[in-house]
Amino acid sequence: MSLFKARDWWSAVLGEGEEFDQGCLCVGDVDNSGTGHDKVVVGSYMGMLRIFSPHASKSSEGDVTDAQLLEVQLQNAIIQVEVGKFVSCSELFHLAVLHPRKLSVYSVSGTAGNVEHGDQYQLKLVYEHNLQRTACNMTHGTFGGGTGHHSLCIQSMDGMLMFFEQDSYSFGRFLPGFLLPGPLVYNPRTDSFLTVSSARQLESYKYETLAVATEAEGRQDPDLPLKPGGKRLMPDWTFVLGEQALDLSVPSFSHSSSSIFILGERNLYCLRDNGQIRFMKKLEFNPSCFLPYATVMDGTTNLLLGNHTNMLLVYQDVTLKWAAQLSFVPVAVRVLKGVVVSLSSDGHLLCSYMGTDPSFFSTPKVDAREADYEQVDAEMKKLQKIIRDATRTQGRLVCPGELRSHLISLLLVLCRLVSSPLLMWSLLCLQVKVKASCVLQSSKLTVSVQPPLAVTQDQFVLEPMGQSLTAFSCGGVCMSLHCTGVPRVLQARFSLPLVLVCVPSSPTRTTKFKITVDTNQPPVDLRSIFPAFSVKSEDKDGNSLAFQFLSGAKVTVVASKTSQRYRVQSDTFDDMWLVVKELVRKFDQHFSKLGVKDFRKSFSGPLPLQDYFLSVDHHFQLRVSAQQYQDLLSERAVQFRAIQRRLLTRFKDKTPAPLQNLDTLLDATYSQVMALAEAAEENRALLEEAFVRLRSATHLLVLLLSLWQGLTPDQTAILEATLLPLLQDTPQLGWEESCDAAVSHLLRTCLSRSPKDQATSLAQVGGPVLGLPRDTARLKKHITLLCDRIGKGGRLTLASEANVQVPAQVQNLAAPGESVNSNWYFHWSPGEDFRLQQVKTWSLFTVHFMANTHTENTHTLQLHSRDRRIHRIIHRLFHTHTHTHTHTHILWVI
Repeated sequence: MSLFKARDWWSAVLGEGEEFDQGCLCVGDVDNSGTGHDKVVVGSYMGMLRIFSPHASKSSEGDVTDAQLLEVQLQNAIIQVEVGKFVSCSELFHLAVLHPRKLSVYSVSGTAGNVEHGDQYQLKLVYEHNLQRTACNMTHGTFGGGTGHHSLCIQSMDGMLMFFEQDSYSFGRFLPGFLLPGPLVYNPRTDSFLTVSSARQLESYKYETLAVATEAEGRQDPDLPLKPGGKRLMPDWTFVLGEQALDLSVPSFSHSSSSIFILGERNLYCLRDNGQIRFMKKLEFNPSCFLPYATVMDGTTNLLLGNHTNMLLVYQDVTLKWAAQLSFVPVAVRVLKGVVVSLSSDGHLLCSYMGTDPSFFSTPKVDAREADYEQVDAEMKKLQKIIRDATRTQGRLVCPGELRSHLISLLLVLCRLVSSPLLMWSLLCLQVKVKASCVLQSSKLTVSVQPPLAVTQDQFVLEPMGQSLTAFSCGGVCMSLHCTGVPRVLQARFSLPLVLVCVPSSPTRTTKFKITVDTNQPPVDLRSIFPAFSVKSEDKDGNSLAFQFLSGAKVTVVASKTSQRYRVQSDTFDDMWLVVKELVRKFDQHFSKLGVKDFRKSFSGPLPLQDYFLSVDHHFQLRVSAQQYQDLLSERAVQFRAIQRRLLTRFKDKTPAPLQNLDTLLDATYSQVMALAEAAEENRALLEEAFVRLRSATHLLVLLLSLWQGLTPDQTAILEATLLPLLQDTPQLGWEESCDAAVSHLLRTCLSRSPKDQATSLAQVGGPVLGLPRDTARLKKHITLLCDRIGKGGRLTLASEANVQVPAQVQNLAAPGESVNSNWYFHWSPGEDFRLQQVKTWSLFTVHFMANTHTENTHTLQLHSRDRRIHRIIHRLFHTHTHTHTHTHILWVI
C-alpha cells in the first residue's frame, strides 16, 4: 500500500464500453461564463460529448449529475476536442470537435434556471468542414502572426496538413517522405509546426514555408519537376529521436521560453526552438501521457508524467519531485486551477490533488507450522482436475453446476401487412424470447439484415429480459451473454415469410425469363404449400400462382399437369430468386412431412449465364459512372477554388481591376458542381439498387448450380462465399474485382485440371492490388469456366489438394489389403476414444502402428512436404514403438 496517492477531489465514470485517447480531453472556459472557472470537456470514440464543472465531492451520489453541464450524442467518433477563439466575428471561446471526416465548431451557452432544475446548457453548431481525407489529429494557434483569433491545422492519415481560417479552408500541403502520422503541435514563438515522422525524427516547418509550397493536389514525387508557382516543401530543421514519440508539447508560459518537450517511448526530450537539445532523461518505465505546466522557479519547467504502472510523476526538469498512485492508467492529463485532471482509456475521469494517505496496515505474524504435504498434493490434484475440465469445455457455453447451454427461441408474430404495392413497404413485428439455464449478468441483442430490408432498431440491451422490435427484414440474431463473468455470443439465423415482400396476384403467361425445376415425386398442389398466395388465384386446379413484389415485379409459378416439373417465370431475372428458393424449401418441408426419404430436386439446365451477365454489366456500368462523376467533381472543385482565389485577389487589391467575367464563371462553375453532385447522388442510389439486384441474381445462380450438380451444403457455402465475397460495395473495393479474385483462386486450386497447376498456385505469395477493372470480359470468362468445371465433376473444397491423385510410391507404403485415404486420418491420444477425423491441414504424415493386442495408436505429425527431417522423425518413432509391436506400416496422407 503506497503512502503517496492522488487524493480524490472529484471523479466520474463516463459511459459503459466507450473508448478514450489523449486527444479526447481538454480544459477551458468553453461556456464563456467570465467567472474564471474552467470546464472539463471530454469526447469519446463512440461520439459522446460531455462537459463538466467539477466541484468538491460529497457523500451524496448526485455529485456527478450536478457537475455535468451537458451530454450530447454526436453522429461520428470524436478524435480530438479543443477550446479556442475559432469564430472570426466573435471574441468568445468556442469548442472545436474533430471527427474522422468532419471538423465541427460549436458554441456552448448556458441559461440560468428559474426553478429547481438549475441552469440549462445548449450546444449550437456554428460551422463545420467536411474533410476529403481521414483525419488523425489537429492543433490550433495564431498562424502567420495573426492576433485575436485562432486557426486550425488538421493532419490526415496520409500525411496532408489542412489549414482552416475559421469558417474557410485555406490550403493543404503534403509532408515529404510521409509514411505514418505522428503527434502535431504549433509553436507560436517561431510560427512553425512540429511533428515526428516515421523516420523517428522531429521535424519543424514554418507556416510561411508551408504557405508558399507546391499546392497539395497529390503526393509530391521528388523525381518529378516542380509545379510552377510553388516550392518543394522541406523542413526547417530536424532532430533525430531514434524512437517513436507519444506526444509533443510547447509550453506557452514565460518561465519555459524556448522549450519544446517530446515524450518518447523510453526517453523525455527538451529542445530549444532552433532544434538544439537542452536536456534528455531516460525513463525506466513505459510512459502513457505527459503535460508541462508552470513553475515558480525561473528557467525550469514542471511536468506531469503518467505511466502504465498507474503512477503520476511530477518532474522539475529532470528531477523527480513527487510520485502519486492512481487507480488506472492515464491516457490524458490536464491542470484545472490547482487540480490534476486525468482520464483513462475506459472513461474514468478523476480530479485529484497531491497528498499522503498513511497506511495503518500491520504485517501479521507468520505461522511457522510445518506444511502437510499430503494435503498439498491432494489440493494440487484437485486443481489440475479443474483445469483439465475447464480446458475440455473451452469454447462452449457452460454455467456453474455443469448446466446446459443457453437456448434462444425465436417466435415470429406477423402483424397486419399492407398489401398495396404503391406503399412500397410492409411491417413485421418480431418477438425474441430468451431462455437461460442460469442467471445472466447482462445481455445484448443485435439484429443483422441485408438491404433493401431494414429494421427500425438493430441493437437492444435486455436488462429486464423482455423486448420487442419492429422489422422490415429477414436476417440473423446475435446475442451477447455474460455467465460466470465470461462473455458468450450466441447466433441464430431465421427466415421471414414471403408475404413480407410480395402479395398475391394473377398469373402471367408470357414472360422473358423462365426456369424449370424437376422433382422425382408426383405434382403438388401449389395452393397447399403457398396458402397465403392462393386467395387471388384464378386457377382452380392449383397448378399456377403469381407473386407480385412491392417494387412492382411479378413472378409466376406453373406446375405441369403431366410431369413433375415446375416452371418459374418473370420479366426480370433477379426477382425470381426468392420465389425459387421458397419453392425448393416448401418442397423439402412438404415431402418431409409425408415421410418421403428419397425426394430429389434438380435443374436440368442450361445455366442462364447470359441473363446473369446482364445484371453484372449493369452494376459495372454504374460503378464506372460513379468514378467518372467523382473525377468530374474533383476537376470542377479545383476550378472553383482557382476562380475564388483570383476573385479574392481582385477584391483585396487596393487599385480595383475589372473582374473580366470571373463572377459569371464562378456562378457557372458552382452550377456545374451542384448538378454533378446531384447526378452523383442519384447514381449512388441506382448503384445500391443494382448491387441488391446483383446479389439476388447471384443467389439464384448459386441455387441453380447446386440443383444442377447436387452440391452438398458445404460446397454450396463455398460457392456463395466465392461469388458473393462482399456484403456491400465500397469505392475502394467492389464486387467485380473481389469476385474475380475468388473465382480465379478456385480455378487455380481445387478446380484445377492438373496437380502441377495446384502446386504452382500454392507456391505463389500475394497478388495484384484489387481495383476497378477495365471491363467485365475477364470476370464473365472466369465465371463461365467455373460453371463448366463444376459441371464436369469438379469438387469445391477448401483443401486445395483434394483433387490431386495419390502418388504410386505412396500407395505402395500401405499395408496389404488396405488403401490410402486422402480425406481422413486416425487420431488417438491417451484418455480418449479412437475416432475418425477429416484432414483439414495440407501435408499430414500419419504413422499407424498395430500391436498384438489389436490396440491402435496413431501419431500425427504436421510437417511440410519438403522437410528433410521427416525420415529421421519416422525412424525415431519406429524404434520407440517396435519393441511392443509385431509389424508396422506407414500411411502417407496427402
